[in-house]
Amino acid sequence: MNKKYTVSALILYLNYFIHGIGCSILGQQVVKEMLAKQWGLTLDDVGKVTMVAAALGLGRLISLPVAGPLSDKLGRRISSVIGAASYAIFFVGIAFSPNMTVAYIAAVMGGLANSFLDTAIYPAVGEIFYNYTGIATMGIKFFISISQLMMPFFLGMAAGSAMSYGTLALVCAAAIGVLGVLIIFAPLPTDSESGKKESLLQNIKNANFSMESIVLILIGFTSTATFQLWLNCAQTFGKEIAGMGNEVSNMQTWYSGGTMLALIITSFLTTKIKQVRFIFIYPAVAAVSMLLVYMIRTPEICLFGAFMVGFFAAGGVLQLVTATVNELFPKIKGTITSIVMIASSLSNYTILSAAGSMSASAVLMMNIILTVIGVLLALFVNMRYAKMVEAAKQ
Repeated sequence: MNKKYTVSALILYLNYFIHGIGCSILGQQVVKEMLAKQWGLTLDDVGKVTMVAAALGLGRLISLPVAGPLSDKLGRRISSVIGAASYAIFFVGIAFSPNMTVAYIAAVMGGLANSFLDTAIYPAVGEIFYNYTGIATMGIKFFISISQLMMPFFLGMAAGSAMSYGTLALVCAAAIGVLGVLIIFAPLPTDSESGKKESLLQNIKNANFSMESIVLILIGFTSTATFQLWLNCAQTFGKEIAGMGNEVSNMQTWYSGGTMLALIITSFLTTKIKQVRFIFIYPAVAAVSMLLVYMIRTPEICLFGAFMVGFFAAGGVLQLVTATVNELFPKIKGTITSIVMIASSLSNYTILSAAGSMSASAVLMMNIILTVIGVLLALFVNMRYAKMVEAAKQ
């Protein structure tokens, strides 16, 4: 790594610190209640905020096929600036949204922002830390986890301000706006600056998709459903079903703590054990943990479940799925990553949209079922893994 890119890398990573707040703020129970009141809804309709959160997935679904090729053709800098600007619009829109329609549009912009940041910053940090690309991408998840770990602290600070929780969104809008300006002037490697002429559609046409690779893409759907449903709906279960009070926000801290610990431990374990094994083991443990939460229904088990889901569902399963499928398509890694992320975004949109009209206990049961489906798909992949790798070599 060239030392002149150190500050640039920090600027890029800090975008994901803000993203960590952006992708989880609509899942906080206190924020849901504030927005329901802001939009003229009753507290009984607080679940509808989850439908707005689903629009983040819709925004990603719409923009991912475009964001990747644009990042390759225009360079990482321009795409990063587009992502930062779109995220600022998202935060301001949520803070001042008078109704669900405005908030929904803002959330679509948030999804668009996520797509442009992903397709710009993932390759950019890999180009900066070219000898340690795995650690570079894990760093992105680490910054997300740090901000989510601090969410209860941020919410506590915002609660004492004149604008309540909307203040947090405005601070995030200003912060990511500053980061967008800084990246305009920050030095980047030549590979990040230069445009390329890769065609997403041509790569897809030339790919030879097997049943196993399609199953892996489906696991991208189920693994996303597991942690997104928990992130956006578990606190509602904790408050309405498990009888948690203000301490329900601590579920976010336990969840993020589990995620951060998983990033450290899994990074080490994947050097000893094939990464495809974790795609099966981790969701299986997450499913059992959620089943315990569903059956026992106490504040203590909710905190335990938050930690376990954070570790075994949000601690890198989607990233491991992406890494595994890249082994099968070594010549079109960018394209296949986009396809997995499209499946992930489709999950975010469809599953959260459905969850918005369901009871808290029904949402948790749906999460358990989807996770079990993912476990069965992963079992199939593990059984066929040796043949998959051999086919990829040929």
